[in-house]
Amino acid sequence: MQKRNRKGFSLIELLIVIAIILIIAAIAIPKLTQARKAAYEMAAIRSLHTLNTSQVQYFSTYGRYAQTMQELGPPPGSAAPSPAAADLIPNNLASGLASGYVFTMVGTPAGYTVNADPQSDTTGTRHFYTDHSTVIRQNFEQPASEVDQEIQ
Repeated sequence: MQKRNRKGFSLIELLIVIAIILIIAAIAIPKLTQARKAAYEMAAIRSLHTLNTSQVQYFSTYGRYAQTMQELGPPPGSAAPSPAAADLIPNNLASGLASGYVFTMVGTPAGYTVNADPQSDTTGTRHFYTDHSTVIRQNFEQPASEVDQEIQ
């Protein structure tokens, strides 16, 4: 009886291991993509809460709602907060791009509306809307508005 001196794996064994890894990846990647999209959507909802809270604070400080997100954002340099830049939201949100979503605010001294729309299909499928009522609404097909379903 001759004893074989094995050093390493055979080609068949390596192919089986690679096949198992590919099967696991095929199962895990869609779940990971879904989880990432859900995280972007939750971050957009949290940003809308931040904008609503900032608008309430801006209104109590300056007697009107901010008409642009830059009015809620940080002042340039080391300037003090003012109605033009109240330092209530971070710079990335004031720019209108945050967490894979595009935020658009339309404001008047008496009220405001904010839409949050995904930058691409990989960052979200839901579109969001809020206004001075602070209720956040969603739409799965197009930019949301005041007639769409509330988020529960």
